[in-house]
Amino acid sequence: MHGDGIADGPVFAPMTLPGEVVTGDLEGQDLRNVRIVTPSDQRVSPPCRHFRSCGGCALQHAADPLVANWKVEVVLSALAAHGLETVFKIIVTSPAHSRRRATFAVRRTKKGAMAGFHGRASGVIVEVPDCILVTPAVLAGRAIAERLAIAGASRKATLAMTITESDHGLDVAVVHGKLLDGPLRQELAQLCDQLGLARLSWADEVIAMRTPPTQSFGRAKVTPPAGAFLQATHHGEQALLHAVREVVGGATRVIDLFAGAGTFSLPLAETAAVHAVEGEVAMVEALTYGWCMAKGLKPVTAEARDLYRRPLLPDELAKVDCVVLDPPRAGAEAQVAELVKTNVPRIAYVSCNPNTFARDAAVLCAAGYVLDWVQVVDQFRWSAHVELVGCFSCSM
Repeated sequence: MHGDGIADGPVFAPMTLPGEVVTGDLEGQDLRNVRIVTPSDQRVSPPCRHFRSCGGCALQHAADPLVANWKVEVVLSALAAHGLETVFKIIVTSPAHSRRRATFAVRRTKKGAMAGFHGRASGVIVEVPDCILVTPAVLAGRAIAERLAIAGASRKATLAMTITESDHGLDVAVVHGKLLDGPLRQELAQLCDQLGLARLSWADEVIAMRTPPTQSFGRAKVTPPAGAFLQATHHGEQALLHAVREVVGGATRVIDLFAGAGTFSLPLAETAAVHAVEGEVAMVEALTYGWCMAKGLKPVTAEARDLYRRPLLPDELAKVDCVVLDPPRAGAEAQVAELVKTNVPRIAYVSCNPNTFARDAAVLCAAGYVLDWVQVVDQFRWSAHVELVGCFSCSM
């Protein structure tokens, strides 16, 4: 699912819209050199001047209502494939200039370096000085990326430089750079200071940290591991949290599965005791330290556990008022198989994959749960990516 138009065949035509008449050169199943013969009335001028060449966005040529309706339809269709229906809340869409993290492709050149995003279906780097997707701070990180590439990139390799906006500056993580040695470590540490970065990581090593690159999760301040998962936008994170809080309601005992660094666990601890389970030890440590340093929170316990291999069992889920699930794209099949053996009153299922969400929802509903509503959140604006929160209640 890339947001391409689809014609009978199937034939995939990028940057086209439903109902349009187009021509082009057919290569396998892909239509190249697409020309619009009859445009849709939902076609708009892309708001970003880089759209045609940059591969960072897929849907800027479509009117916002069309994209919003399509993303809801994606979830509706996924549920319908399993015979499920429910109430849909109004979709929440993050604004422009709100993406707080971007991974730039960076290369050294004869005259210096260049940083941007890969072109559409291409390995070519497209510079994006006027990108309207990311926050101004992240966009300013392009110049920082170029400075770092001059110091630590070979002429043959393309660096992947992830720049994240934190509470106290930019958190930069680099892969595919030169192998670290003493002089390079020293140069990079000096650049971290000169460029005012919060933290600089190279491969798996933290080179320097001027100040902890914290993220605010409710009242808690957490320093996630370098490159760790975060919701794409603060706006989207708050929309997901609002929906999760609605599911949790007045629960006083909550289990947060696939908890990450505490995106939901720590805000929920303002009103409930929370047990957080996450597969990565470093994320658990960051969550725990964030809770320890915060004030006014209920008890939070945390454990590192692979929920795909060792899901929580029914006896571990006893006496729990609500379970929050936020799995990766693969979903939570193994954990859901154990949840259906319980009578946990409410489940908040946060998903970034409508298909695996629908699969797991079907298992829950077959066991007696009711899917009360779904909240779709579009925090990956102008992409084909869809996120959602589903509210399940136990009817047994």
